[in-house]
Amino acid sequence: MTNHTVDTDFFLMEFSDSKQLQVLQGFLFLLVYLVSLMGNLLTIVLVTVDQCLHTPMYFFLKNLSFLDVCFISVTVPKLILSSLSHRSTISFPGCVCQVLFVIFFAASELFLLTVMSYDRYVAICHPLHYDAIMNREVCLQMVAASWLFGALFGVLYSYGSFSLSFCGSRKVPQFFCDVPSLLKISCSTMHVTIDISVIFGLIYGFFCSVSIGFSYVYIFNTVLRMPLLQGKSKAFSTCIPHLIVVSTFLVTAVIAYLKPVPDTAQLLDFLITVFYSVMPPSMNPIIYSLRNKEIKAALWNFLWKLDYCEFYRRKQS
Repeated sequence: MTNHTVDTDFFLMEFSDSKQLQVLQGFLFLLVYLVSLMGNLLTIVLVTVDQCLHTPMYFFLKNLSFLDVCFISVTVPKLILSSLSHRSTISFPGCVCQVLFVIFFAASELFLLTVMSYDRYVAICHPLHYDAIMNREVCLQMVAASWLFGALFGVLYSYGSFSLSFCGSRKVPQFFCDVPSLLKISCSTMHVTIDISVIFGLIYGFFCSVSIGFSYVYIFNTVLRMPLLQGKSKAFSTCIPHLIVVSTFLVTAVIAYLKPVPDTAQLLDFLITVFYSVMPPSMNPIIYSLRNKEIKAALWNFLWKLDYCEFYRRKQS
């Protein structure tokens, strides 16, 4: 890697030359970002303070919410700042950091979603052994494994990005730095590290996809044999939203990384990237929390306690 590469500033994709539309885009993503932050942080607080939610399912949900906060914070704030300031530049170290953390949190989230599908499999197919199988130690090990896999892939991909040279165009055809876009504008003819990383990433994604698929095959097979309609409805309402989120996340991520990158920025590529990098962190609180009766009960209980404490404080003063 030549010295001039490290000092290179890149230009991220702009979707309009109109400053008014850029400002509108900035405020739109600011709204999405704030909604995502509030929803995920609220989930973390509720699961932490409510003793009734101290179960493996909600432990994984809390970790998923934390990952979502981190994941969306890597790319969207920069997009908002670029839209509102009309400056779309990013330094080479900043670009590589985006690659590192996007891959880190995406890989961690994929493994955690796999763990959550296994948790639902054990809860529905082996309910009598659930507490023994999904004990605290096992849950901690699974979460630690998700962070470990994320860190490994993040380091691999970011190291591969550092090994590239950029001596031509500096216009990244995406609103944040991702590996396909960097490969598109790189003048390096050899990028073995990135190729190896992509192969390992595909194997990892395939393993997680197959694991999730088998989990839901067994889940749906067990649910269909349930005699009570209410039990079927509850099981499907819990599992189907999770399956939709996982499918959307996987399919759009695979398309984004395997689809040839165009020479110029296109709206379709932007939408595909939004679906795997922005939509899951924004939709997960709605799908997993706001539709959940136990989360709703915890929220009302939390608000009641806040109101009671405020009333008691005023009475004392």
